[in-house]
Amino acid sequence: MPNVISCLLPGVDFDRAVEGLLGEADRVAKQLGLRHVAVTCSSSDVIQQYAASHSDRVVSVQSHDDLDYQPESCLAMLDAACAALEPRVVLLGQDTYSQELAPRLGYRLGGSSIGDAQQIDADGDRIRVHRSVYGGKATAVVQANVEPVVIWLRARAFSPEPERPNAAPVETEHFDLDGSGNANFQATQIVQRQHESAAGVRLEDAQAIVSGGRGLGGPEPFDELRKLAAVIGAELGASRAACDSGWVAPGLQVGQTGKKVAPELYLAVGISGASQHLMGIADAKVVAAINTDAEAPIFRHCQFGLVDDYRNVIGPLTERLVDLKSTSNE
Repeated sequence: MPNVISCLLPGVDFDRAVEGLLGEADRVAKQLGLRHVAVTCSSSDVIQQYAASHSDRVVSVQSHDDLDYQPESCLAMLDAACAALEPRVVLLGQDTYSQELAPRLGYRLGGSSIGDAQQIDADGDRIRVHRSVYGGKATAVVQANVEPVVIWLRARAFSPEPERPNAAPVETEHFDLDGSGNANFQATQIVQRQHESAAGVRLEDAQAIVSGGRGLGGPEPFDELRKLAAVIGAELGASRAACDSGWVAPGLQVGQTGKKVAPELYLAVGISGASQHLMGIADAKVVAAINTDAEAPIFRHCQFGLVDDYRNVIGPLTERLVDLKSTSNE
């Protein structure tokens, strides 16, 4: 019997994206009248337990390696696991590894692949995927004419499903392949790793983000944004222009070529609102903007806008919020 498969790769942390991935796999399986099988390459007990309570079956894929991500190993293992499970639909997350493997896995399985899914419509005959195009200005509906179809999902575009009363058993499969399908053969080799310390919540999971752009004029104003973000419990973000200028770390970039975020509040300061940036914040619930240019595109895509110099706003706003918090704590 065909299945709907959700794949969790090595190094994946338990977060809302994982919940959404498993939740959407469950929904698609119900729409198609199929089983949801979670295939996990993660050794995380939290992920294993959550998958067990949100799927019909869990297959834990192991090799003799330490489950560190290597594209050839992961591709070979997922290919072997998915082929044995007769997939009709395979869903992956939005992480870089999933984006790298999705088209290759679709080819290996003799099917097709679609990326950046924001909605999936499934019935007995057709599987259609809704995805943003033209920098978020339009939505395309792509139909999968060749199955199985491998789809990677936009982070936080999908909500979790309720926990099942009975947890599914976790089955462990070991792979030690040889030859061209070798799960341990590496066409590439990691020669160095550089870890960057990151405090706070990932931008993809943040409930509020204060983001700065070219209009700030340099790196120093980002210190003011950090103070405001700390007061309201937000994370700091930036436009590509600010990151390319070296004002902040590249990991803070929000946009089409950066992080795609979906906070409850996104405050854009000195950001004009190019289509590439707007695509990255398309799923934000509330967008507020501060910009000196009344004709900036960001004002056509925000719920609250203020035409003013950020220097007249950020400092006084931060001080006022600090006073309010102090008063409320007395």
